[in-house]
Amino acid sequence: MSPAPEAMPDLSRRDLAERWWRPAVATLLVVAAIVWRLVKDDLGAPPNLELSTFAAFAAAGLLRHRLAMLAPLVVVAVSDVVLSNSAILVFTWSAWAAIGVAAWWTRRATGGRRFLAAVAFGAGSSIGFYLWTNFGVWLQGRGTFYPAGLDGLVASYVAGLPFLRPMLLGNLVLLPVAAAVVALVERLERVHSLGTVAGRA
Repeated sequence: MSPAPEAMPDLSRRDLAERWWRPAVATLLVVAAIVWRLVKDDLGAPPNLELSTFAAFAAAGLLRHRLAMLAPLVVVAVSDVVLSNSAILVFTWSAWAAIGVAAWWTRRATGGRRFLAAVAFGAGSSIGFYLWTNFGVWLQGRGTFYPAGLDGLVASYVAGLPFLRPMLLGNLVLLPVAAAVVALVERLERVHSLGTVAGRA
């Protein structure tokens, strides 16, 4: 019976400074998520097709540092400066904060488990975002947009289904890609390390 693979340790700020390409790639993905959020409506993209969850998962795996939890909040905060928001930001921002924390717990997944974690995280974060933010829409709009009772809450969830579908399907496709990006960076690191050792031999 082969021994279980050793868990990857978290990285310190010094580690990340030495492996500068890791925070560089994570930053590029966060910037891409911000830009996409700003232009997607002009491009005619489906509602709630986003890259924030992608950036959160990739940042957690690349940085393996608690700062990675801020990735989705950075995306929404920076883009909201341009797009503006309403009182619903209490629910959207808290949902993205929870997604950042959840992504942090996937940081040490490796190999096939990383891709399974990506799919589970993509599905869970999409459904969690849908349930929490549509609850917020109902709570803030009860008595006006929706009835105050359970029927109003159900109506809010039904109205939110067209927004759940593209977010869920998008994340089920994009999150394995994020896992592949992390795996590629790790592979290139190993190849570079082996090449450096061979060059010194």
